[in-house]
Amino acid sequence: MVLLQREPIRPVDLLEAVRGDADGAVALFTGTVRNESEGRAVVALEYEAYGEMALRQMSELRVRALEEHAVSDVAIVHRLGRLDVGEISVAVAVSAAHRGAAFDACRAVMDTLKRTVPIWKKEIFADGAAVWVEPPG
Repeated sequence: MVLLQREPIRPVDLLEAVRGDADGAVALFTGTVRNESEGRAVVALEYEAYGEMALRQMSELRVRALEEHAVSDVAIVHRLGRLDVGEISVAVAVSAAHRGAAFDACRAVMDTLKRTVPIWKKEIFADGAAVWVEPPG
């Protein structure tokens, strides 16, 4: 499962997509919109993506995680559009026989996604200002 979507992310969908009978662990990461950034009150985030390229790179991340970690399956979902405080913007689920591999792969996928996949975030502040955020380097 690799998706870009405008609908709310349902973590249970990712868990169900990756879990198998041989898996003793499923690691799930969800990124949520928080109400503050660098001391400023945030009311929402807006996400845009270069869809075709983002999906291709997310699929490559999934394949790389399957090849480099002892995991059974990987699911990656990212929201697009305007999200309010508390909404889930991204989710990664990884299943494996053991928790260490699931945790390691989940973190690697999420860290690489934030650095490399063409998804852009705009922070919208309580005072009406908005700013596009540079991806982490």
